[in-house]
Amino acid sequence: MRKDWINKFIYQTRISMHIVWRDLRKRVASAGMMVGVVAWSGNPIAGYSIGAVIVIIELSVIVLRHIMPKKDTERALFIGLVFWSINAVSMLVFLSFSVVLVTHSSMALVLAGYLWLFGTYVHVSKSFSFLPIYNWGLMPPAFIAAFVLFYLSSQNEVTAGTRAEWLIAAVLMVIYIANTIETMEKHNDTQAALAQARSEALARLNELQYVTRHDKLTGLQNRFAFDEALDEILLDDRRVQGLAIYLIDLDDFKPINDSYGHMAGDAVLVAAANSLMRNAGADAIVARLGGDEFAVIAPNVPSDAAAVRLGYYFERGINAPIRFKDKQLRVGASVGIARSNVNFRTAKELLAGADQAMYAAKADPNNKSVLYDRQSFPTRPSLEDRNNLFHAISEGQIIPYYQPKICSKTFKIIGFEALSRWAHPTRGILNAREFVPQINDFGLQGELLMHMARHVLVDMAEIHQTGQRCGQISINVPEVTLATISGRSDLAHLINKYAYLKNNLTLEITEDVFISRSGDLVQRAIKAFRDEGIRISLDDFGTGFASFQHLRELEFDELKLDKDFVKGLGVDPKAAVLGRGIMEIGKGLGIQVVAEGVENLGQLDLLVEMGCEVVQGHLSGAAVPANEALALLKAGRVHLGGRSEDAA
Repeated sequence: MRKDWINKFIYQTRISMHIVWRDLRKRVASAGMMVGVVAWSGNPIAGYSIGAVIVIIELSVIVLRHIMPKKDTERALFIGLVFWSINAVSMLVFLSFSVVLVTHSSMALVLAGYLWLFGTYVHVSKSFSFLPIYNWGLMPPAFIAAFVLFYLSSQNEVTAGTRAEWLIAAVLMVIYIANTIETMEKHNDTQAALAQARSEALARLNELQYVTRHDKLTGLQNRFAFDEALDEILLDDRRVQGLAIYLIDLDDFKPINDSYGHMAGDAVLVAAANSLMRNAGADAIVARLGGDEFAVIAPNVPSDAAAVRLGYYFERGINAPIRFKDKQLRVGASVGIARSNVNFRTAKELLAGADQAMYAAKADPNNKSVLYDRQSFPTRPSLEDRNNLFHAISEGQIIPYYQPKICSKTFKIIGFEALSRWAHPTRGILNAREFVPQINDFGLQGELLMHMARHVLVDMAEIHQTGQRCGQISINVPEVTLATISGRSDLAHLINKYAYLKNNLTLEITEDVFISRSGDLVQRAIKAFRDEGIRISLDDFGTGFASFQHLRELEFDELKLDKDFVKGLGVDPKAAVLGRGIMEIGKGLGIQVVAEGVENLGQLDLLVEMGCEVVQGHLSGAAVPANEALALLKAGRVHLGGRSEDAA
């Protein structure tokens, strides 16, 4: 209790010193004015004496302020007591001007003395009301001085009066003092209420800040706080050394959430969060990024082996059984790790590396904690790569090449499949597999499709003008076009510009387009295009789990037998059995079957035996530019490894 009182006294003394220093010029100017008034009134010695004492007091206060220690409590207490005593004396000295003036024969100067007294009251009560220790050290001398003035005034002939009159004045002074005390107490109460309001507002602000930076369920930091903490750490070179970033994704979490409900899922997430906190250590930062994904910033990880070992601890801790009601729940964890080094230390690089490592861990059942290594992981496409691809599309560098589709018996070209090729300004012609994956990563499928479709339709129109029959030209259509109203509308509008070519156009789709949430929109889009006379081909048939279901729900004009079936012909007896089955399905439904990836005459012979009428692959020719495709049509012959027939 005594220590608290001492600390409070020192605290208020420091603030009082600040206020006294702040008002120094005001006090000196006022005192100088009163020295002049008293000297002019006929008491120069009194005026100059009071002024000299005030100068000494002010200098003493300045010295005390500068020698006030910051940490030495005993010395600070002593200086505070000296400061308080000097200021109590200074109150009496300042009020000495009033004492001199009330004895003057001029009523105006007597009033001036009282005005100086009450002005001092106002200054002290307003300036120091929230510092009760200091305030009450100044006010009693001021109140005593008031009664001294009353006594001196009663002896002055100018202000002389009866005892009853001065008793009334004294009572009124007591009332004034009581009112002053009450005003100061109410002022202090107001200050306390304001302080309480500020405290409550600060508490609410801190609570709101906590909510905006922490996950409500687990209490861990959220994505915003995690990113902010990582950015702050990376600014400090000393903290970057040995820094490891972990991204942890729970395995088999969704089945628990779906089977046992959200309460079970929440229990798993809380258990995983607690496990990560235990294993990460006090210096680490653990966050829940969202869903079932967590992240850890671990400092002072000395080596790659130590980083992987800590990742193993995370994985093992999360693998432990979790009690939920009468059940034991289990989930796994895939842990991706990235360590900072001289050339790998930005937040973007570290998170991207840990993310790639996490997906590698998720794909490998035997290694659930993977450390990112630039040499072992492919370089991810950058924003510059996206800009280059977009530029290539918009500038027409990506063009269609046409691979022939031929009759398996006559070798007659019955059409082509348009395949994307990039006429790169420095690298030459790039195959689709070298850039189409990035097209998908960047979400440029729609732009590529519209560009390719426009180019193909122009090529078809030019072939048509030569009098040649181009047969069926197929283009690959992505989900984004069929699953969005705008995508479907843009493609339909483009095709309608070449309405006379609709019967020569085939749209190839893969089964993946039906798996998305927009499956109904896709089905309606397919039906709409087919109603317009455009053929629809189901590509990679037989590789998806619901291919036969789609044959029941929709009408197709063509099935493309996946090249993996063709590759197995003559090698795997099962491939031939499945191939014959698909041929029978196509025949029964009246759908043309096209075999992809035909590489040799042996495969061709087996396909003919099965009843496949159309083949496509390197045996019949690689994809070629539009002018060479037109030359193939004009040449009248297609050579198949030594066999040839008239194209006509």
